[in-house]
Amino acid sequence: MADPDLEAVHPVEAASPKMLHPKTDAPWTSSDGSHEIADIDNLEKAQAIAEHDLHGPRKQTYSGIVLAWLSFQATGVIYGDIGTSPLYVYSSTFSAQPSWQDLVGALSIIIWSLTLMVSVKYCFIVLHADDDGQGGTFALYSLLTRFTRIARPNPRDPVGYGLRRHNTNDLKAGGKSIREFLERSRISQFSLQFIGVLGVSMVMADGVLTPAQSVLGAIQGITVVNSNLKTPAIVGISCAILVLLFVIQPFGTAKIGTTFAPIVVIWLLFNLCVGIYNLALHDYTVLKAFSPHFAFTYLIRNGHDGWRSLGGLLLAFTGIEALFADLGAFSKRAIQISWLCFVYPCLVVAYIGQAAYISTDKTQTAYTNPFFKTLPPGSLYFGLIIAILAAIVASQAMITSTFQLLSQIMRLSYFPHIKVTHTSTKFHEQVYMPLANWLLMIGTVIVTAVYNNTTSLGNAYGVCVISVTFISTCMVALVAILVWRLPAYIVLPIWLVFAALDGAFLSAVYEKVPDGAWFTLLLAFLLSSVFALWRFGKETQWHAEGLDNLSPQSLFALDSTALLGDQGRPPVRLRDAFGGATLSTVPSLGIFFDKAGNPKTLPPSFAEFVKKFATRPGLVIFFHMRALPVPSVALEDRYVVTRMSQMPGSYSVTLRHGYTDDVLHPGMARDLIAQIELALIEASRAEDTEDELQRLRASYSSQVVYVLGKETMRIRHARRTPWGLCRHVLLWLFLWIRENSRAKLADLDIDADKVVEVGFLKDI
Repeated sequence: MADPDLEAVHPVEAASPKMLHPKTDAPWTSSDGSHEIADIDNLEKAQAIAEHDLHGPRKQTYSGIVLAWLSFQATGVIYGDIGTSPLYVYSSTFSAQPSWQDLVGALSIIIWSLTLMVSVKYCFIVLHADDDGQGGTFALYSLLTRFTRIARPNPRDPVGYGLRRHNTNDLKAGGKSIREFLERSRISQFSLQFIGVLGVSMVMADGVLTPAQSVLGAIQGITVVNSNLKTPAIVGISCAILVLLFVIQPFGTAKIGTTFAPIVVIWLLFNLCVGIYNLALHDYTVLKAFSPHFAFTYLIRNGHDGWRSLGGLLLAFTGIEALFADLGAFSKRAIQISWLCFVYPCLVVAYIGQAAYISTDKTQTAYTNPFFKTLPPGSLYFGLIIAILAAIVASQAMITSTFQLLSQIMRLSYFPHIKVTHTSTKFHEQVYMPLANWLLMIGTVIVTAVYNNTTSLGNAYGVCVISVTFISTCMVALVAILVWRLPAYIVLPIWLVFAALDGAFLSAVYEKVPDGAWFTLLLAFLLSSVFALWRFGKETQWHAEGLDNLSPQSLFALDSTALLGDQGRPPVRLRDAFGGATLSTVPSLGIFFDKAGNPKTLPPSFAEFVKKFATRPGLVIFFHMRALPVPSVALEDRYVVTRMSQMPGSYSVTLRHGYTDDVLHPGMARDLIAQIELALIEASRAEDTEDELQRLRASYSSQVVYVLGKETMRIRHARRTPWGLCRHVLLWLFLWIRENSRAKLADLDIDADKVVEVGFLKDI
């Protein structure tokens, strides 16, 4: 007779667990096409599912109306920053009325920077170097780790690291030696790792500076209407707007992007119309700036001053890093369509129109506030309103980038896990992080109050932009050689062109380090150090845990000469290394949480439990939760059940869930028992199935206990060497961060009165 509690399980919730094909994400099928139900004893199928879940494709593809909608969203999120640069580029470049030659030379640099740096490099090259749909400098590093052995994987990963390394003979000229050098040199590996996290850190520093720069630039425009407005009022209004911007972030990227997109579209169209108006009415000869000759002669003629002015001109493409960093939230095609078909032509015409007006300006003051002072008569108030709204929107690009990049580095264990909220069921990679959002808000408000004007902020801001583009240029070159397998003699000339462009801007902006750029560098260095420290600590932790990975054979010895116990099984004793005691069996159900989810090894919580108490529950379930990057997993595909054949009465259950699935709830044990029952009934070919089912129900009826491991780490005695002392300090900092950031027991929404924690000590 079945247990009445088990019969109460909803038939949908008790849907049969099925195995998924690792490539098609469909139920396993036999040769005749019929569905093959999960074999509870087949570890290979369980590992194939794990391989698909952990290393399968994450990239989403869109077309038609959805692609058009996503392109519209991208316009509202990504281009707010680069789209508001016309507010301050000329004022950041010139300190006096420029001559016609200098004005056209600066315009030529702006046009060709937008063309080469954004359209050619990012849209046609960098966006193709995505890591399974993810963008940003760290995605480039992650992509390299998939094709070269330059990172230490987590040894507890049951299916490896997902390495897709090309055969040596498949690499083109130069690729073999470069890969061999990277895989052999620990210094180069650490350098690549640090450069990858440095790029992430600089984008996050942009996330602090961009809102301050954009909003301040717009609010300062109010002085055109009211010259009595002083700095404290400007700063106060800016801070209030910034706080409001961060407050609305929980609504999510899709809703914010769809809401902000009309503002950006109107702003860019307004700039386009103003640019055409000024070009037609004032000086059409500035169109000569399309010739790069004027850019070169500008730099030659002005010498050192011309080179320094590149620090202001690069503000024309601030926000360029958002195109790549926000790739996961949108898509490559959506970004390309929105930039090439709309944003790029609008910006080019806007800068041309401003130059046309400035060249004929009799007051010689238009360059100081290039947007507002070049507006046609009667459009000042509309321009002021739309500029303020666009500047508010501009901040969204780097805020979204920060969320995207943080989710990447957490996934690869470079940062402790913080709460992540998925904001869309349609676009899986759009996320919101409450803690990061509020920290960004505090940092942005402080920066706004301290710097209080766009000129000083521009000094700090430019360093981030050009540093990230240079890092991307170098890492994409490695990707082209090692991943795309292009010959080095093709990659090197292209790299030299873009590296020279980046280097020119980079050298100019780094001269501003004493004037405010030091803040950006310091912030980026501190963030990078935290990321690198966390990864070092995790690798040390993985190494220590790997030494204690126990299989059932290494922990237990089966006493085949003894009489059968009460459960109808031969008694089991611990190996002599663990005391040699014979295990007693308690008629109960023990659910042991298993972080690794590897059926071949025992979770530490179980190993420590039996070593301490020399007993085990009559029924043992090793429970592993595997989060997938999808909104929900169908109930029939949610559970993977495997019998631990080397440990009678033990099962490994993997719960595959999406980010909207409610998987932890009181009474969860009933669901797990129901899934094991179904797996036994569907897949069993043995005659003793009924006996096993009876033991399952009896154990569940007796008592249910959830067992969690509580790992405490202790640093081994340090050697009296510089590295030994340094290692001790680094691990102490890692443990301090870990202790103050790890999830607490209260976060588990299960039966609190049935939870047991087993503590154990680990030396690192």
